[in-house]
Amino acid sequence: MNDHAETRSAESGSAVAPAIAGIDIGGTKISAVLTDAHGALLAKGVVPAPASEGGPAMADAAADLVLRLCDALGASLAGAGVGAAGVIDQDRGVVVAASATFTDWSGFRLADELVARLDVPVWIENDVNAFLLGELRWGAARGASDVLGIMLGTGVGGAIALHGAMHHGAHGAAGEIGHTPGFSALRCTCGQTGHLETLASGTSIARRYREATGIAATTPEIADRARAGEASARAVFDDAARATALAASTTASLLDLDLVVVGGGVHAAWDLLEPGIAETLRSDGPVSGIPLRVVPAEISADAVARGAAALAAARLADSETTPLVAV
Repeated sequence: MNDHAETRSAESGSAVAPAIAGIDIGGTKISAVLTDAHGALLAKGVVPAPASEGGPAMADAAADLVLRLCDALGASLAGAGVGAAGVIDQDRGVVVAASATFTDWSGFRLADELVARLDVPVWIENDVNAFLLGELRWGAARGASDVLGIMLGTGVGGAIALHGAMHHGAHGAAGEIGHTPGFSALRCTCGQTGHLETLASGTSIARRYREATGIAATTPEIADRARAGEASARAVFDDAARATALAASTTASLLDLDLVVVGGGVHAAWDLLEPGIAETLRSDGPVSGIPLRVVPAEISADAVARGAAALAAARLADSETTPLVAV
């Protein structure tokens, strides 16, 4: 299998129960896990995301990865959950809105397309909601009930859990803090101005560093330069940290939250982000005065896929008494 894959084989002669797939569809990569009905990890893999080639190509890549994992494990598939970037209509399994990172993604009937390729029930969730589900069950939010999840990756996304359950809002867009205004005067990838994403995403960190220095570098490379003491590199991470902290504080004030979990690719530079987040919260914390904990994700790399698998497992369990209806 291309890129990276891991499987845990069944003992010789033992039957392998049908697996449940969790799929993480992002702007740069697609990852998938296979789990059992209790969430135990059986296999995982990752492939590049053909985001510029449109929805059908993304569905092809995701389905192919899952089927190859099943073949390697020797297991059939019971169902699949998907964490997908963008605003998701769960009832219809449709991507309602997405950033310009994805070609022909808005309006794509992702659930139907994956059902056709995998021949099993498929449930769709926003990728950051799935990330928070994973962290609530296995990661940094275990035991918490009211939590904000933030993913700092190609873009910036958010998710909210209230009373231990995901809060989707009236239109499925609750928690989408990446495209809230007032953080800068910069133009966002969505075409509007000043959004959190213009400072806190990996894309914006690389772009702002290039504009300041003339050097094209990846976010991890810029992080290394910041650790080595380069002022321009440090500045873009300081700006990302302050913006993230302000967004977290505002959301916590509105909803009376006491925990924020930060994941995504940029969170690998937590050592650079944490000091600025802590400093900002000391001066601009929630009005309640109750300390807001902002912590790094514990299973960030697999959280979206594992959260999506947990969603599918729950829906499959419900379907034992309720007939399955294709999304």
